[in-house]
Amino acid sequence: MHGLTREQTLAVNANVIETFRANGGEMPEGHPLHGNPTLLVTMSGARSGRTLTSPLSYTPDDDAFIVMASAGGSPTLPAWAHNLRANPEVILEVGAETFPAHAEEAVGSDRDRAFELMTNSLSRFADYQASVERLIPLFRLHRR
Repeated sequence: MHGLTREQTLAVNANVIETFRANGGEMPEGHPLHGNPTLLVTMSGARSGRTLTSPLSYTPDDDAFIVMASAGGSPTLPAWAHNLRANPEVILEVGAETFPAHAEEAVGSDRDRAFELMTNSLSRFADYQASVERLIPLFRLHRR
């Protein structure tokens, strides 16, 4: 999350994860993420090997979920993107469902299509891409 310290980001994420799980995979009315499609991805850390969970905004795409490694428009790649590249086998929580999934980075024309789908449903992600010089990676999370 752009503009927050690592500790602040971890605290915000912990709150989102707790709220998501306590409300059956929904963000309740009054929460800043209410109405925002949110999932939890649990993965292995690329360097630490520790089990880590990140809340992410997503766009559905057929049987997959598209997520964008924007870090809220930060010039740096979020750690979870490194983790998905190193360890693509993950556990997803979407709504009240929990299931295994496989992360695949979208490249070339597939990335273009994923970006269009993502920004059509969540327009702020187009602003994030416009605000940074890096090409923000997108991943498809496929149910196993």
